[in-house]
Amino acid sequence: MSRRRSPPEEEVSLFRQALKEAGVQRLVNDRADPGKPRRDDTQRLAARREAAISAAADAPRSRTSDGRVEPVRPSTPLDFAVADLPYRTHSALKRGQIDWQAGLDLHGYTLDEAREHLERFLHDARADRLRCVLVVHGKAWTGMADYPVIKSHVNAWLREWPSVLAFCSARDVDGGTGAVYVLLRRRGKDA
Repeated sequence: MSRRRSPPEEEVSLFRQALKEAGVQRLVNDRADPGKPRRDDTQRLAARREAAISAAADAPRSRTSDGRVEPVRPSTPLDFAVADLPYRTHSALKRGQIDWQAGLDLHGYTLDEAREHLERFLHDARADRLRCVLVVHGKAWTGMADYPVIKSHVNAWLREWPSVLAFCSARDVDGGTGAVYVLLRRRGKDA
């Protein structure tokens, strides 16, 4: 068995200089990149806030319920499709062959915050006529329960959302059983 030799210091210096000249910078953040540039949402948030304030008092506060939620184990893959979804479409979604166009990461949110962000995200995705989105729910459990609370609730909430045609656990590269691809209806029922 041979020992690895470290390169001469001169080569290391040349390599570092080439990296510097190319503009390569050391990473300072270890959060996942959803693949989309971040937008300045100041105007969008202001418009949402204004719409929320002007909404009718008798309008339903949420499309999703917190009724009995079936606990889901951390490694259990999620899978759901409406009855009339073509098998090929569902299979393509499960294989990750339908590109997702936007992503939402629910890590670090309370249950109420996660629900609010998910509903807003699905509504915006529908308004932007997106076909497939990625929702990262994670699979860790908190002190609240002995199962992944956010994952279990996302599983229930997505089944209730009218514009969701199907969802399934993502491929490992996109989060595995800690994320789902969500296929959205482009027309028909309001979301």
